[in-house]
Amino acid sequence: MPARGRAAIAGVGAASAALGAGELTAAVFHATASPLLSVGSLVVDLTPPFLKTAVIAAFGTGDKPFLIAVLLVLVLALGAVAGLAQAWRPPAGVLLVVLAGVVAVGAAITRTGATPVDAAPSIVAAVVGGAVLARLVRTIPTQGRRAFLRGALVSTVLGVVAGAGARALTAGQRGTQQAIDAVRLPTPTATVPPPAAADSFDVQGLTPLVTANADFYRIDIALSPPAVDVGSWRLEVTGEVERPFSLSYRELAALPMHEAPTTLMCVSNEVGGTLNGTAVWLGTSVRDLLARARPKAGADMVLSSGADGFTASTPLAVLQDPGRDSLLAIGMNGEALPQLHGFPVRMVVPGLYGYVSATKWLTRLEVTRFDRATAYWTTRGYSAQAPVKVSSRIDRPQTATPAGIVTVAGVAWAQHTGIARVQLQIDGGPWRDCELAGDWSVDVWRQWRYRWQADRGSHVLRVRATDATGLVQTARQTPEAPNGATGLHTVQVSIT
Repeated sequence: MPARGRAAIAGVGAASAALGAGELTAAVFHATASPLLSVGSLVVDLTPPFLKTAVIAAFGTGDKPFLIAVLLVLVLALGAVAGLAQAWRPPAGVLLVVLAGVVAVGAAITRTGATPVDAAPSIVAAVVGGAVLARLVRTIPTQGRRAFLRGALVSTVLGVVAGAGARALTAGQRGTQQAIDAVRLPTPTATVPPPAAADSFDVQGLTPLVTANADFYRIDIALSPPAVDVGSWRLEVTGEVERPFSLSYRELAALPMHEAPTTLMCVSNEVGGTLNGTAVWLGTSVRDLLARARPKAGADMVLSSGADGFTASTPLAVLQDPGRDSLLAIGMNGEALPQLHGFPVRMVVPGLYGYVSATKWLTRLEVTRFDRATAYWTTRGYSAQAPVKVSSRIDRPQTATPAGIVTVAGVAWAQHTGIARVQLQIDGGPWRDCELAGDWSVDVWRQWRYRWQADRGSHVLRVRATDATGLVQTARQTPEAPNGATGLHTVQVSIT
């Protein structure tokens, strides 16, 4: 094997050892200080909005595994380059490893809630990576091919084993499942009646009225969901208020809690997309908490912050609206809030896209003004205010279907306004009124269906909705940025 090939292999082995050592150190000190996750989070923060939107459109809720896989490939590729540089002109390769470590340290200690100790995993990774690289490259001229490959393989395997061990050690930290299982939700002061039979259609392939927790979409900026200690968690209510205060989880859970069914919408949802879901949330009124804090005159926004570093700018008037059930939720579909969806506490605000309302792993509510503060996505070109737009989706049919009576079905939504009408267009023909299921809640999407006498051939179906105010869903196509996509969902079906 040529010397250059051995040098590249040495670099890959050193990168594997570095990753393993860094992950193992993070498991001991702080799981979220993992070099890979720290750099990944930095990449998420620096990625242009248009590219984030494209990745979410392509991979949906698999965007984070995709990013981690890409980072792993890049780290190994960087290791190969470092190996070549070290063989060409030592200690160039080691210096490259050190530089990568410096970047990882910077990414780790600048994350929200970071401490100086969070630098340790990246420092250890750089030291181990540099040492292994120098040793392996130094042995290239003196060792036979088998001996060299054996040494490189040992470094790689040890790195993989250390990384896997770190994953196992931190599973409890990341999952926090034992803490979640120990939570006993308080008895609600008001419960929501279950949907009536007329509120949903029994149609195969139609989106259910309520989304199971395991199926609920997840879009956020956290590569690894924060492991929040419920015992030390506190919510700070502060800013332009007369009476700032803070609450422990126990104190929050002791407040009046009620259930509210609400459909949440991600602004990254493309027309016809599935980045939305409905749950019955258990929580306490944000309006009541704000009344306790007594916002000062002139305040018009609440900047909410999560443990992952995310912030959202929500209009104060929306949160104070007595007709809108804005919650600090601790329960989801009868269970304690899952970690992936914001345990221990998250915000749920009907009628607004999640990037301006649905902060997960909530830690702070700051009453302020739109002209004085900006949030995570508004600093990246998205609108400061973003009410959900009336929209609709065709769930079925999506595949070839036999000719005859075909049930076309889907869901439509106009959060906090309600759906009054859904129409279907077939092959550019007239708009036909669809049958609507019952209206369980004005804050929940509504199912629809249409029984179609379908002839053989290829057909184009389009759907549009009208909300309770008479506003018809626009056919004008706009992208997800800066405040939600518009257009009509169109599918082409084959009738056989």
